[in-house]
Amino acid sequence: MKALVKSSDSHGIWMEDVPQPICKANEVKIKITHTAICGTDLHIYEWDEWAQRNLNLPLIIGHEFCGVIEEIGSSVTHYKTGQRVSGEGHITCGYCRNCRAGKRHLCHKTIGIGIHRSGAFAEYLVIPETNIWPIDNIDSEIAAFFDPFGNAVHTTLSYNITGEDVLITGAGPIGLMSTAICNFVGARNVVVTDVNDYRLKLAMKMGATKTINTSKDTINEYFNELNMVSGFDVGLEMSGNSVAFNSMLDNMYNGGNIALLGLLPNNTKVNWDHVIFKGLNIKGIYGREMYETWYKMTQMLKSGLNISKVLTHKLKIENYNEAFEIMASRNCGKIVLEW
Repeated sequence: MKALVKSSDSHGIWMEDVPQPICKANEVKIKITHTAICGTDLHIYEWDEWAQRNLNLPLIIGHEFCGVIEEIGSSVTHYKTGQRVSGEGHITCGYCRNCRAGKRHLCHKTIGIGIHRSGAFAEYLVIPETNIWPIDNIDSEIAAFFDPFGNAVHTTLSYNITGEDVLITGAGPIGLMSTAICNFVGARNVVVTDVNDYRLKLAMKMGATKTINTSKDTINEYFNELNMVSGFDVGLEMSGNSVAFNSMLDNMYNGGNIALLGLLPNNTKVNWDHVIFKGLNIKGIYGREMYETWYKMTQMLKSGLNISKVLTHKLKIENYNEAFEIMASRNCGKIVLEW
């Protein structure tokens, strides 16, 4: 089968012929129809320090996908061939304390497809039955990026945001989808910050009340315009930028809640006075709650949540190098590749 493989410790990925994966008793083989590029895939493509530290080569990359079930193992009971599906990219042990408590997203033995084992940028993917998620009548181009959509849902719904003023730092695809979710569940003001004007324009299309390019303006100068008194009730940190995070701390209301998804540099300095004297709550977010987040994702889409504007580029898989170049430019939302 054809697959995009990171086969050399250098810049790039390569289309190669590799053997089809074998479907074991409790597994499902999916014929991939669409995949989406994640920031993690870009790290691997560029072969940066993170990728060098975490990957063993060669490796089929990719973890955002949807497709059609081609084959089921002898022990599979809940799915059938021909069914349209996506799937959870984190494979958990099922037996640790967190898994048994229903908190599989916190499993300390998690294996990531496209990182620790063969991924989805291929004609076929095999994953455990427990990782399959049916997509019903949802468009394949949307279902292809259920993974980051799930990150957005998990982060955004970590706190009650109905009627609240929400600050989103980082207008990447996850921040953009969070903007739409905030509006869908009834936030009062949804303010999005970034230094990329292309993505800030996308944030307005996704329903932001206000966008702020923090390389030009400060956040608090817009408080009067937004009819705000002294800060945001909820902060959603999506940027992984230490300056953005500290700006969020500066502009939080006392007793506010922060959901922290962005991976901040290890040398990030934090103004702990703001955290302590404002009584802020900070929660780290990783992945998606299995499978409550997936349920909420699906039901919100079926109930009218529209995230389609985050999809800015659609290309054939043969044009994967062009897709990665667009991704590297940051002048994009989600990029979907059709197989």
